[in-house]
Amino acid sequence: MKFIYLTLSSIPAGWAHEIQIMKMCGALAENDIDVELICPARRVGVKEDPFLYYDIETKFNIKKISCLDIFPGSPHRVLFWIRLISFLILSRIYLFFKNYDILYTRETLAGLFFKNFILELHTFPKKIKFIDRLAWRRSKKLVVLTSFIKKRLIEAGIKENKILIAPDGVDINKFQILSPKSQIREKLGFPQDKILIGYVGMLKTMDMEKGIDIAINSLKFLDEDSFLVLVGGEPQDIKFYKDSTTSLGFKDRVFFIGRVDHKMVPLYLKAFDVLIAPFPDIEHYRFYMSPLKIFEYMASGVSIVASDLPSIREILDENNAVLVEPNSPGKLAEGIKRVLQDKDFADKISKQAFEDVKNYTWQKRARRILEFIKI
Repeated sequence: MKFIYLTLSSIPAGWAHEIQIMKMCGALAENDIDVELICPARRVGVKEDPFLYYDIETKFNIKKISCLDIFPGSPHRVLFWIRLISFLILSRIYLFFKNYDILYTRETLAGLFFKNFILELHTFPKKIKFIDRLAWRRSKKLVVLTSFIKKRLIEAGIKENKILIAPDGVDINKFQILSPKSQIREKLGFPQDKILIGYVGMLKTMDMEKGIDIAINSLKFLDEDSFLVLVGGEPQDIKFYKDSTTSLGFKDRVFFIGRVDHKMVPLYLKAFDVLIAPFPDIEHYRFYMSPLKIFEYMASGVSIVASDLPSIREILDENNAVLVEPNSPGKLAEGIKRVLQDKDFADKISKQAFEDVKNYTWQKRARRILEFIKI
């Protein structure tokens, strides 16, 4: 059985969606399926073996296709479209001469060049365009992250039995770290006698705030021995929030770690006393996201405080996390205090989160998708 996964993402480049793609390809390959990941050959990205970079054990073939990569570092929208369309055209030519059984992609524009493919959607357009309807109609099946995306698709005329809800996942085995917290902190250079509030992930997504300002301002309501540790982020975003901490007087209480290899994420998570996901209440976060960090948080065994949003509630509830009013530094601080001040409660929700996340492994997600598309 030949399974083609088509993506415009540079592999590797260190973004969360690339982790998801690589983990899914690895999980699919574990089912004795011949998986080939097709991605663009670009002059940007990380010059490292992608299997080592993403800590993927099960190997599959990666084919890099040329594209018109003009000014590769530029974020200009026109250049993005040139890159995407040229990549899809050349991929179409490449696949014309190959035999395969399933074509799977997250690129809506693939609907212009292919039919009977599987389309995975991670958001829903604010205004439905011709290409959206074309892709939905030409796709054989649709895989979505949340029930809200499915609901919008049905409202747009897509048959319910064509849509599968499949939240993101995690590799639980990577979080089986037996070293004590003190030893981990020593290795990472963190203080032993401070409360460390951890956040792992990008500081902004598609120019959207992710609640970092809320997290920084929550320090106003917490004891001075509480420190915020931010792991991840682009240099310009780190500078922006560093300036913010200075102006607010919290320069010495916020640690900016920057990007780390994904295989180091479990170690960082284990070093913290509490993990936060302070997403603001905007449409994308409210309805469409299935953040990798939530599943990694759950697998870490550390208590979680997250924004109370409908998309979050599809995974978390009061039994496995503390859910707080979004956009409120004070409420976020209250949730953090509840975890820190009640060890029995913190242990209870963290253990339940670990049990619950066993239902969200990449392997189980891959099997559900394979069963849905009836391979």
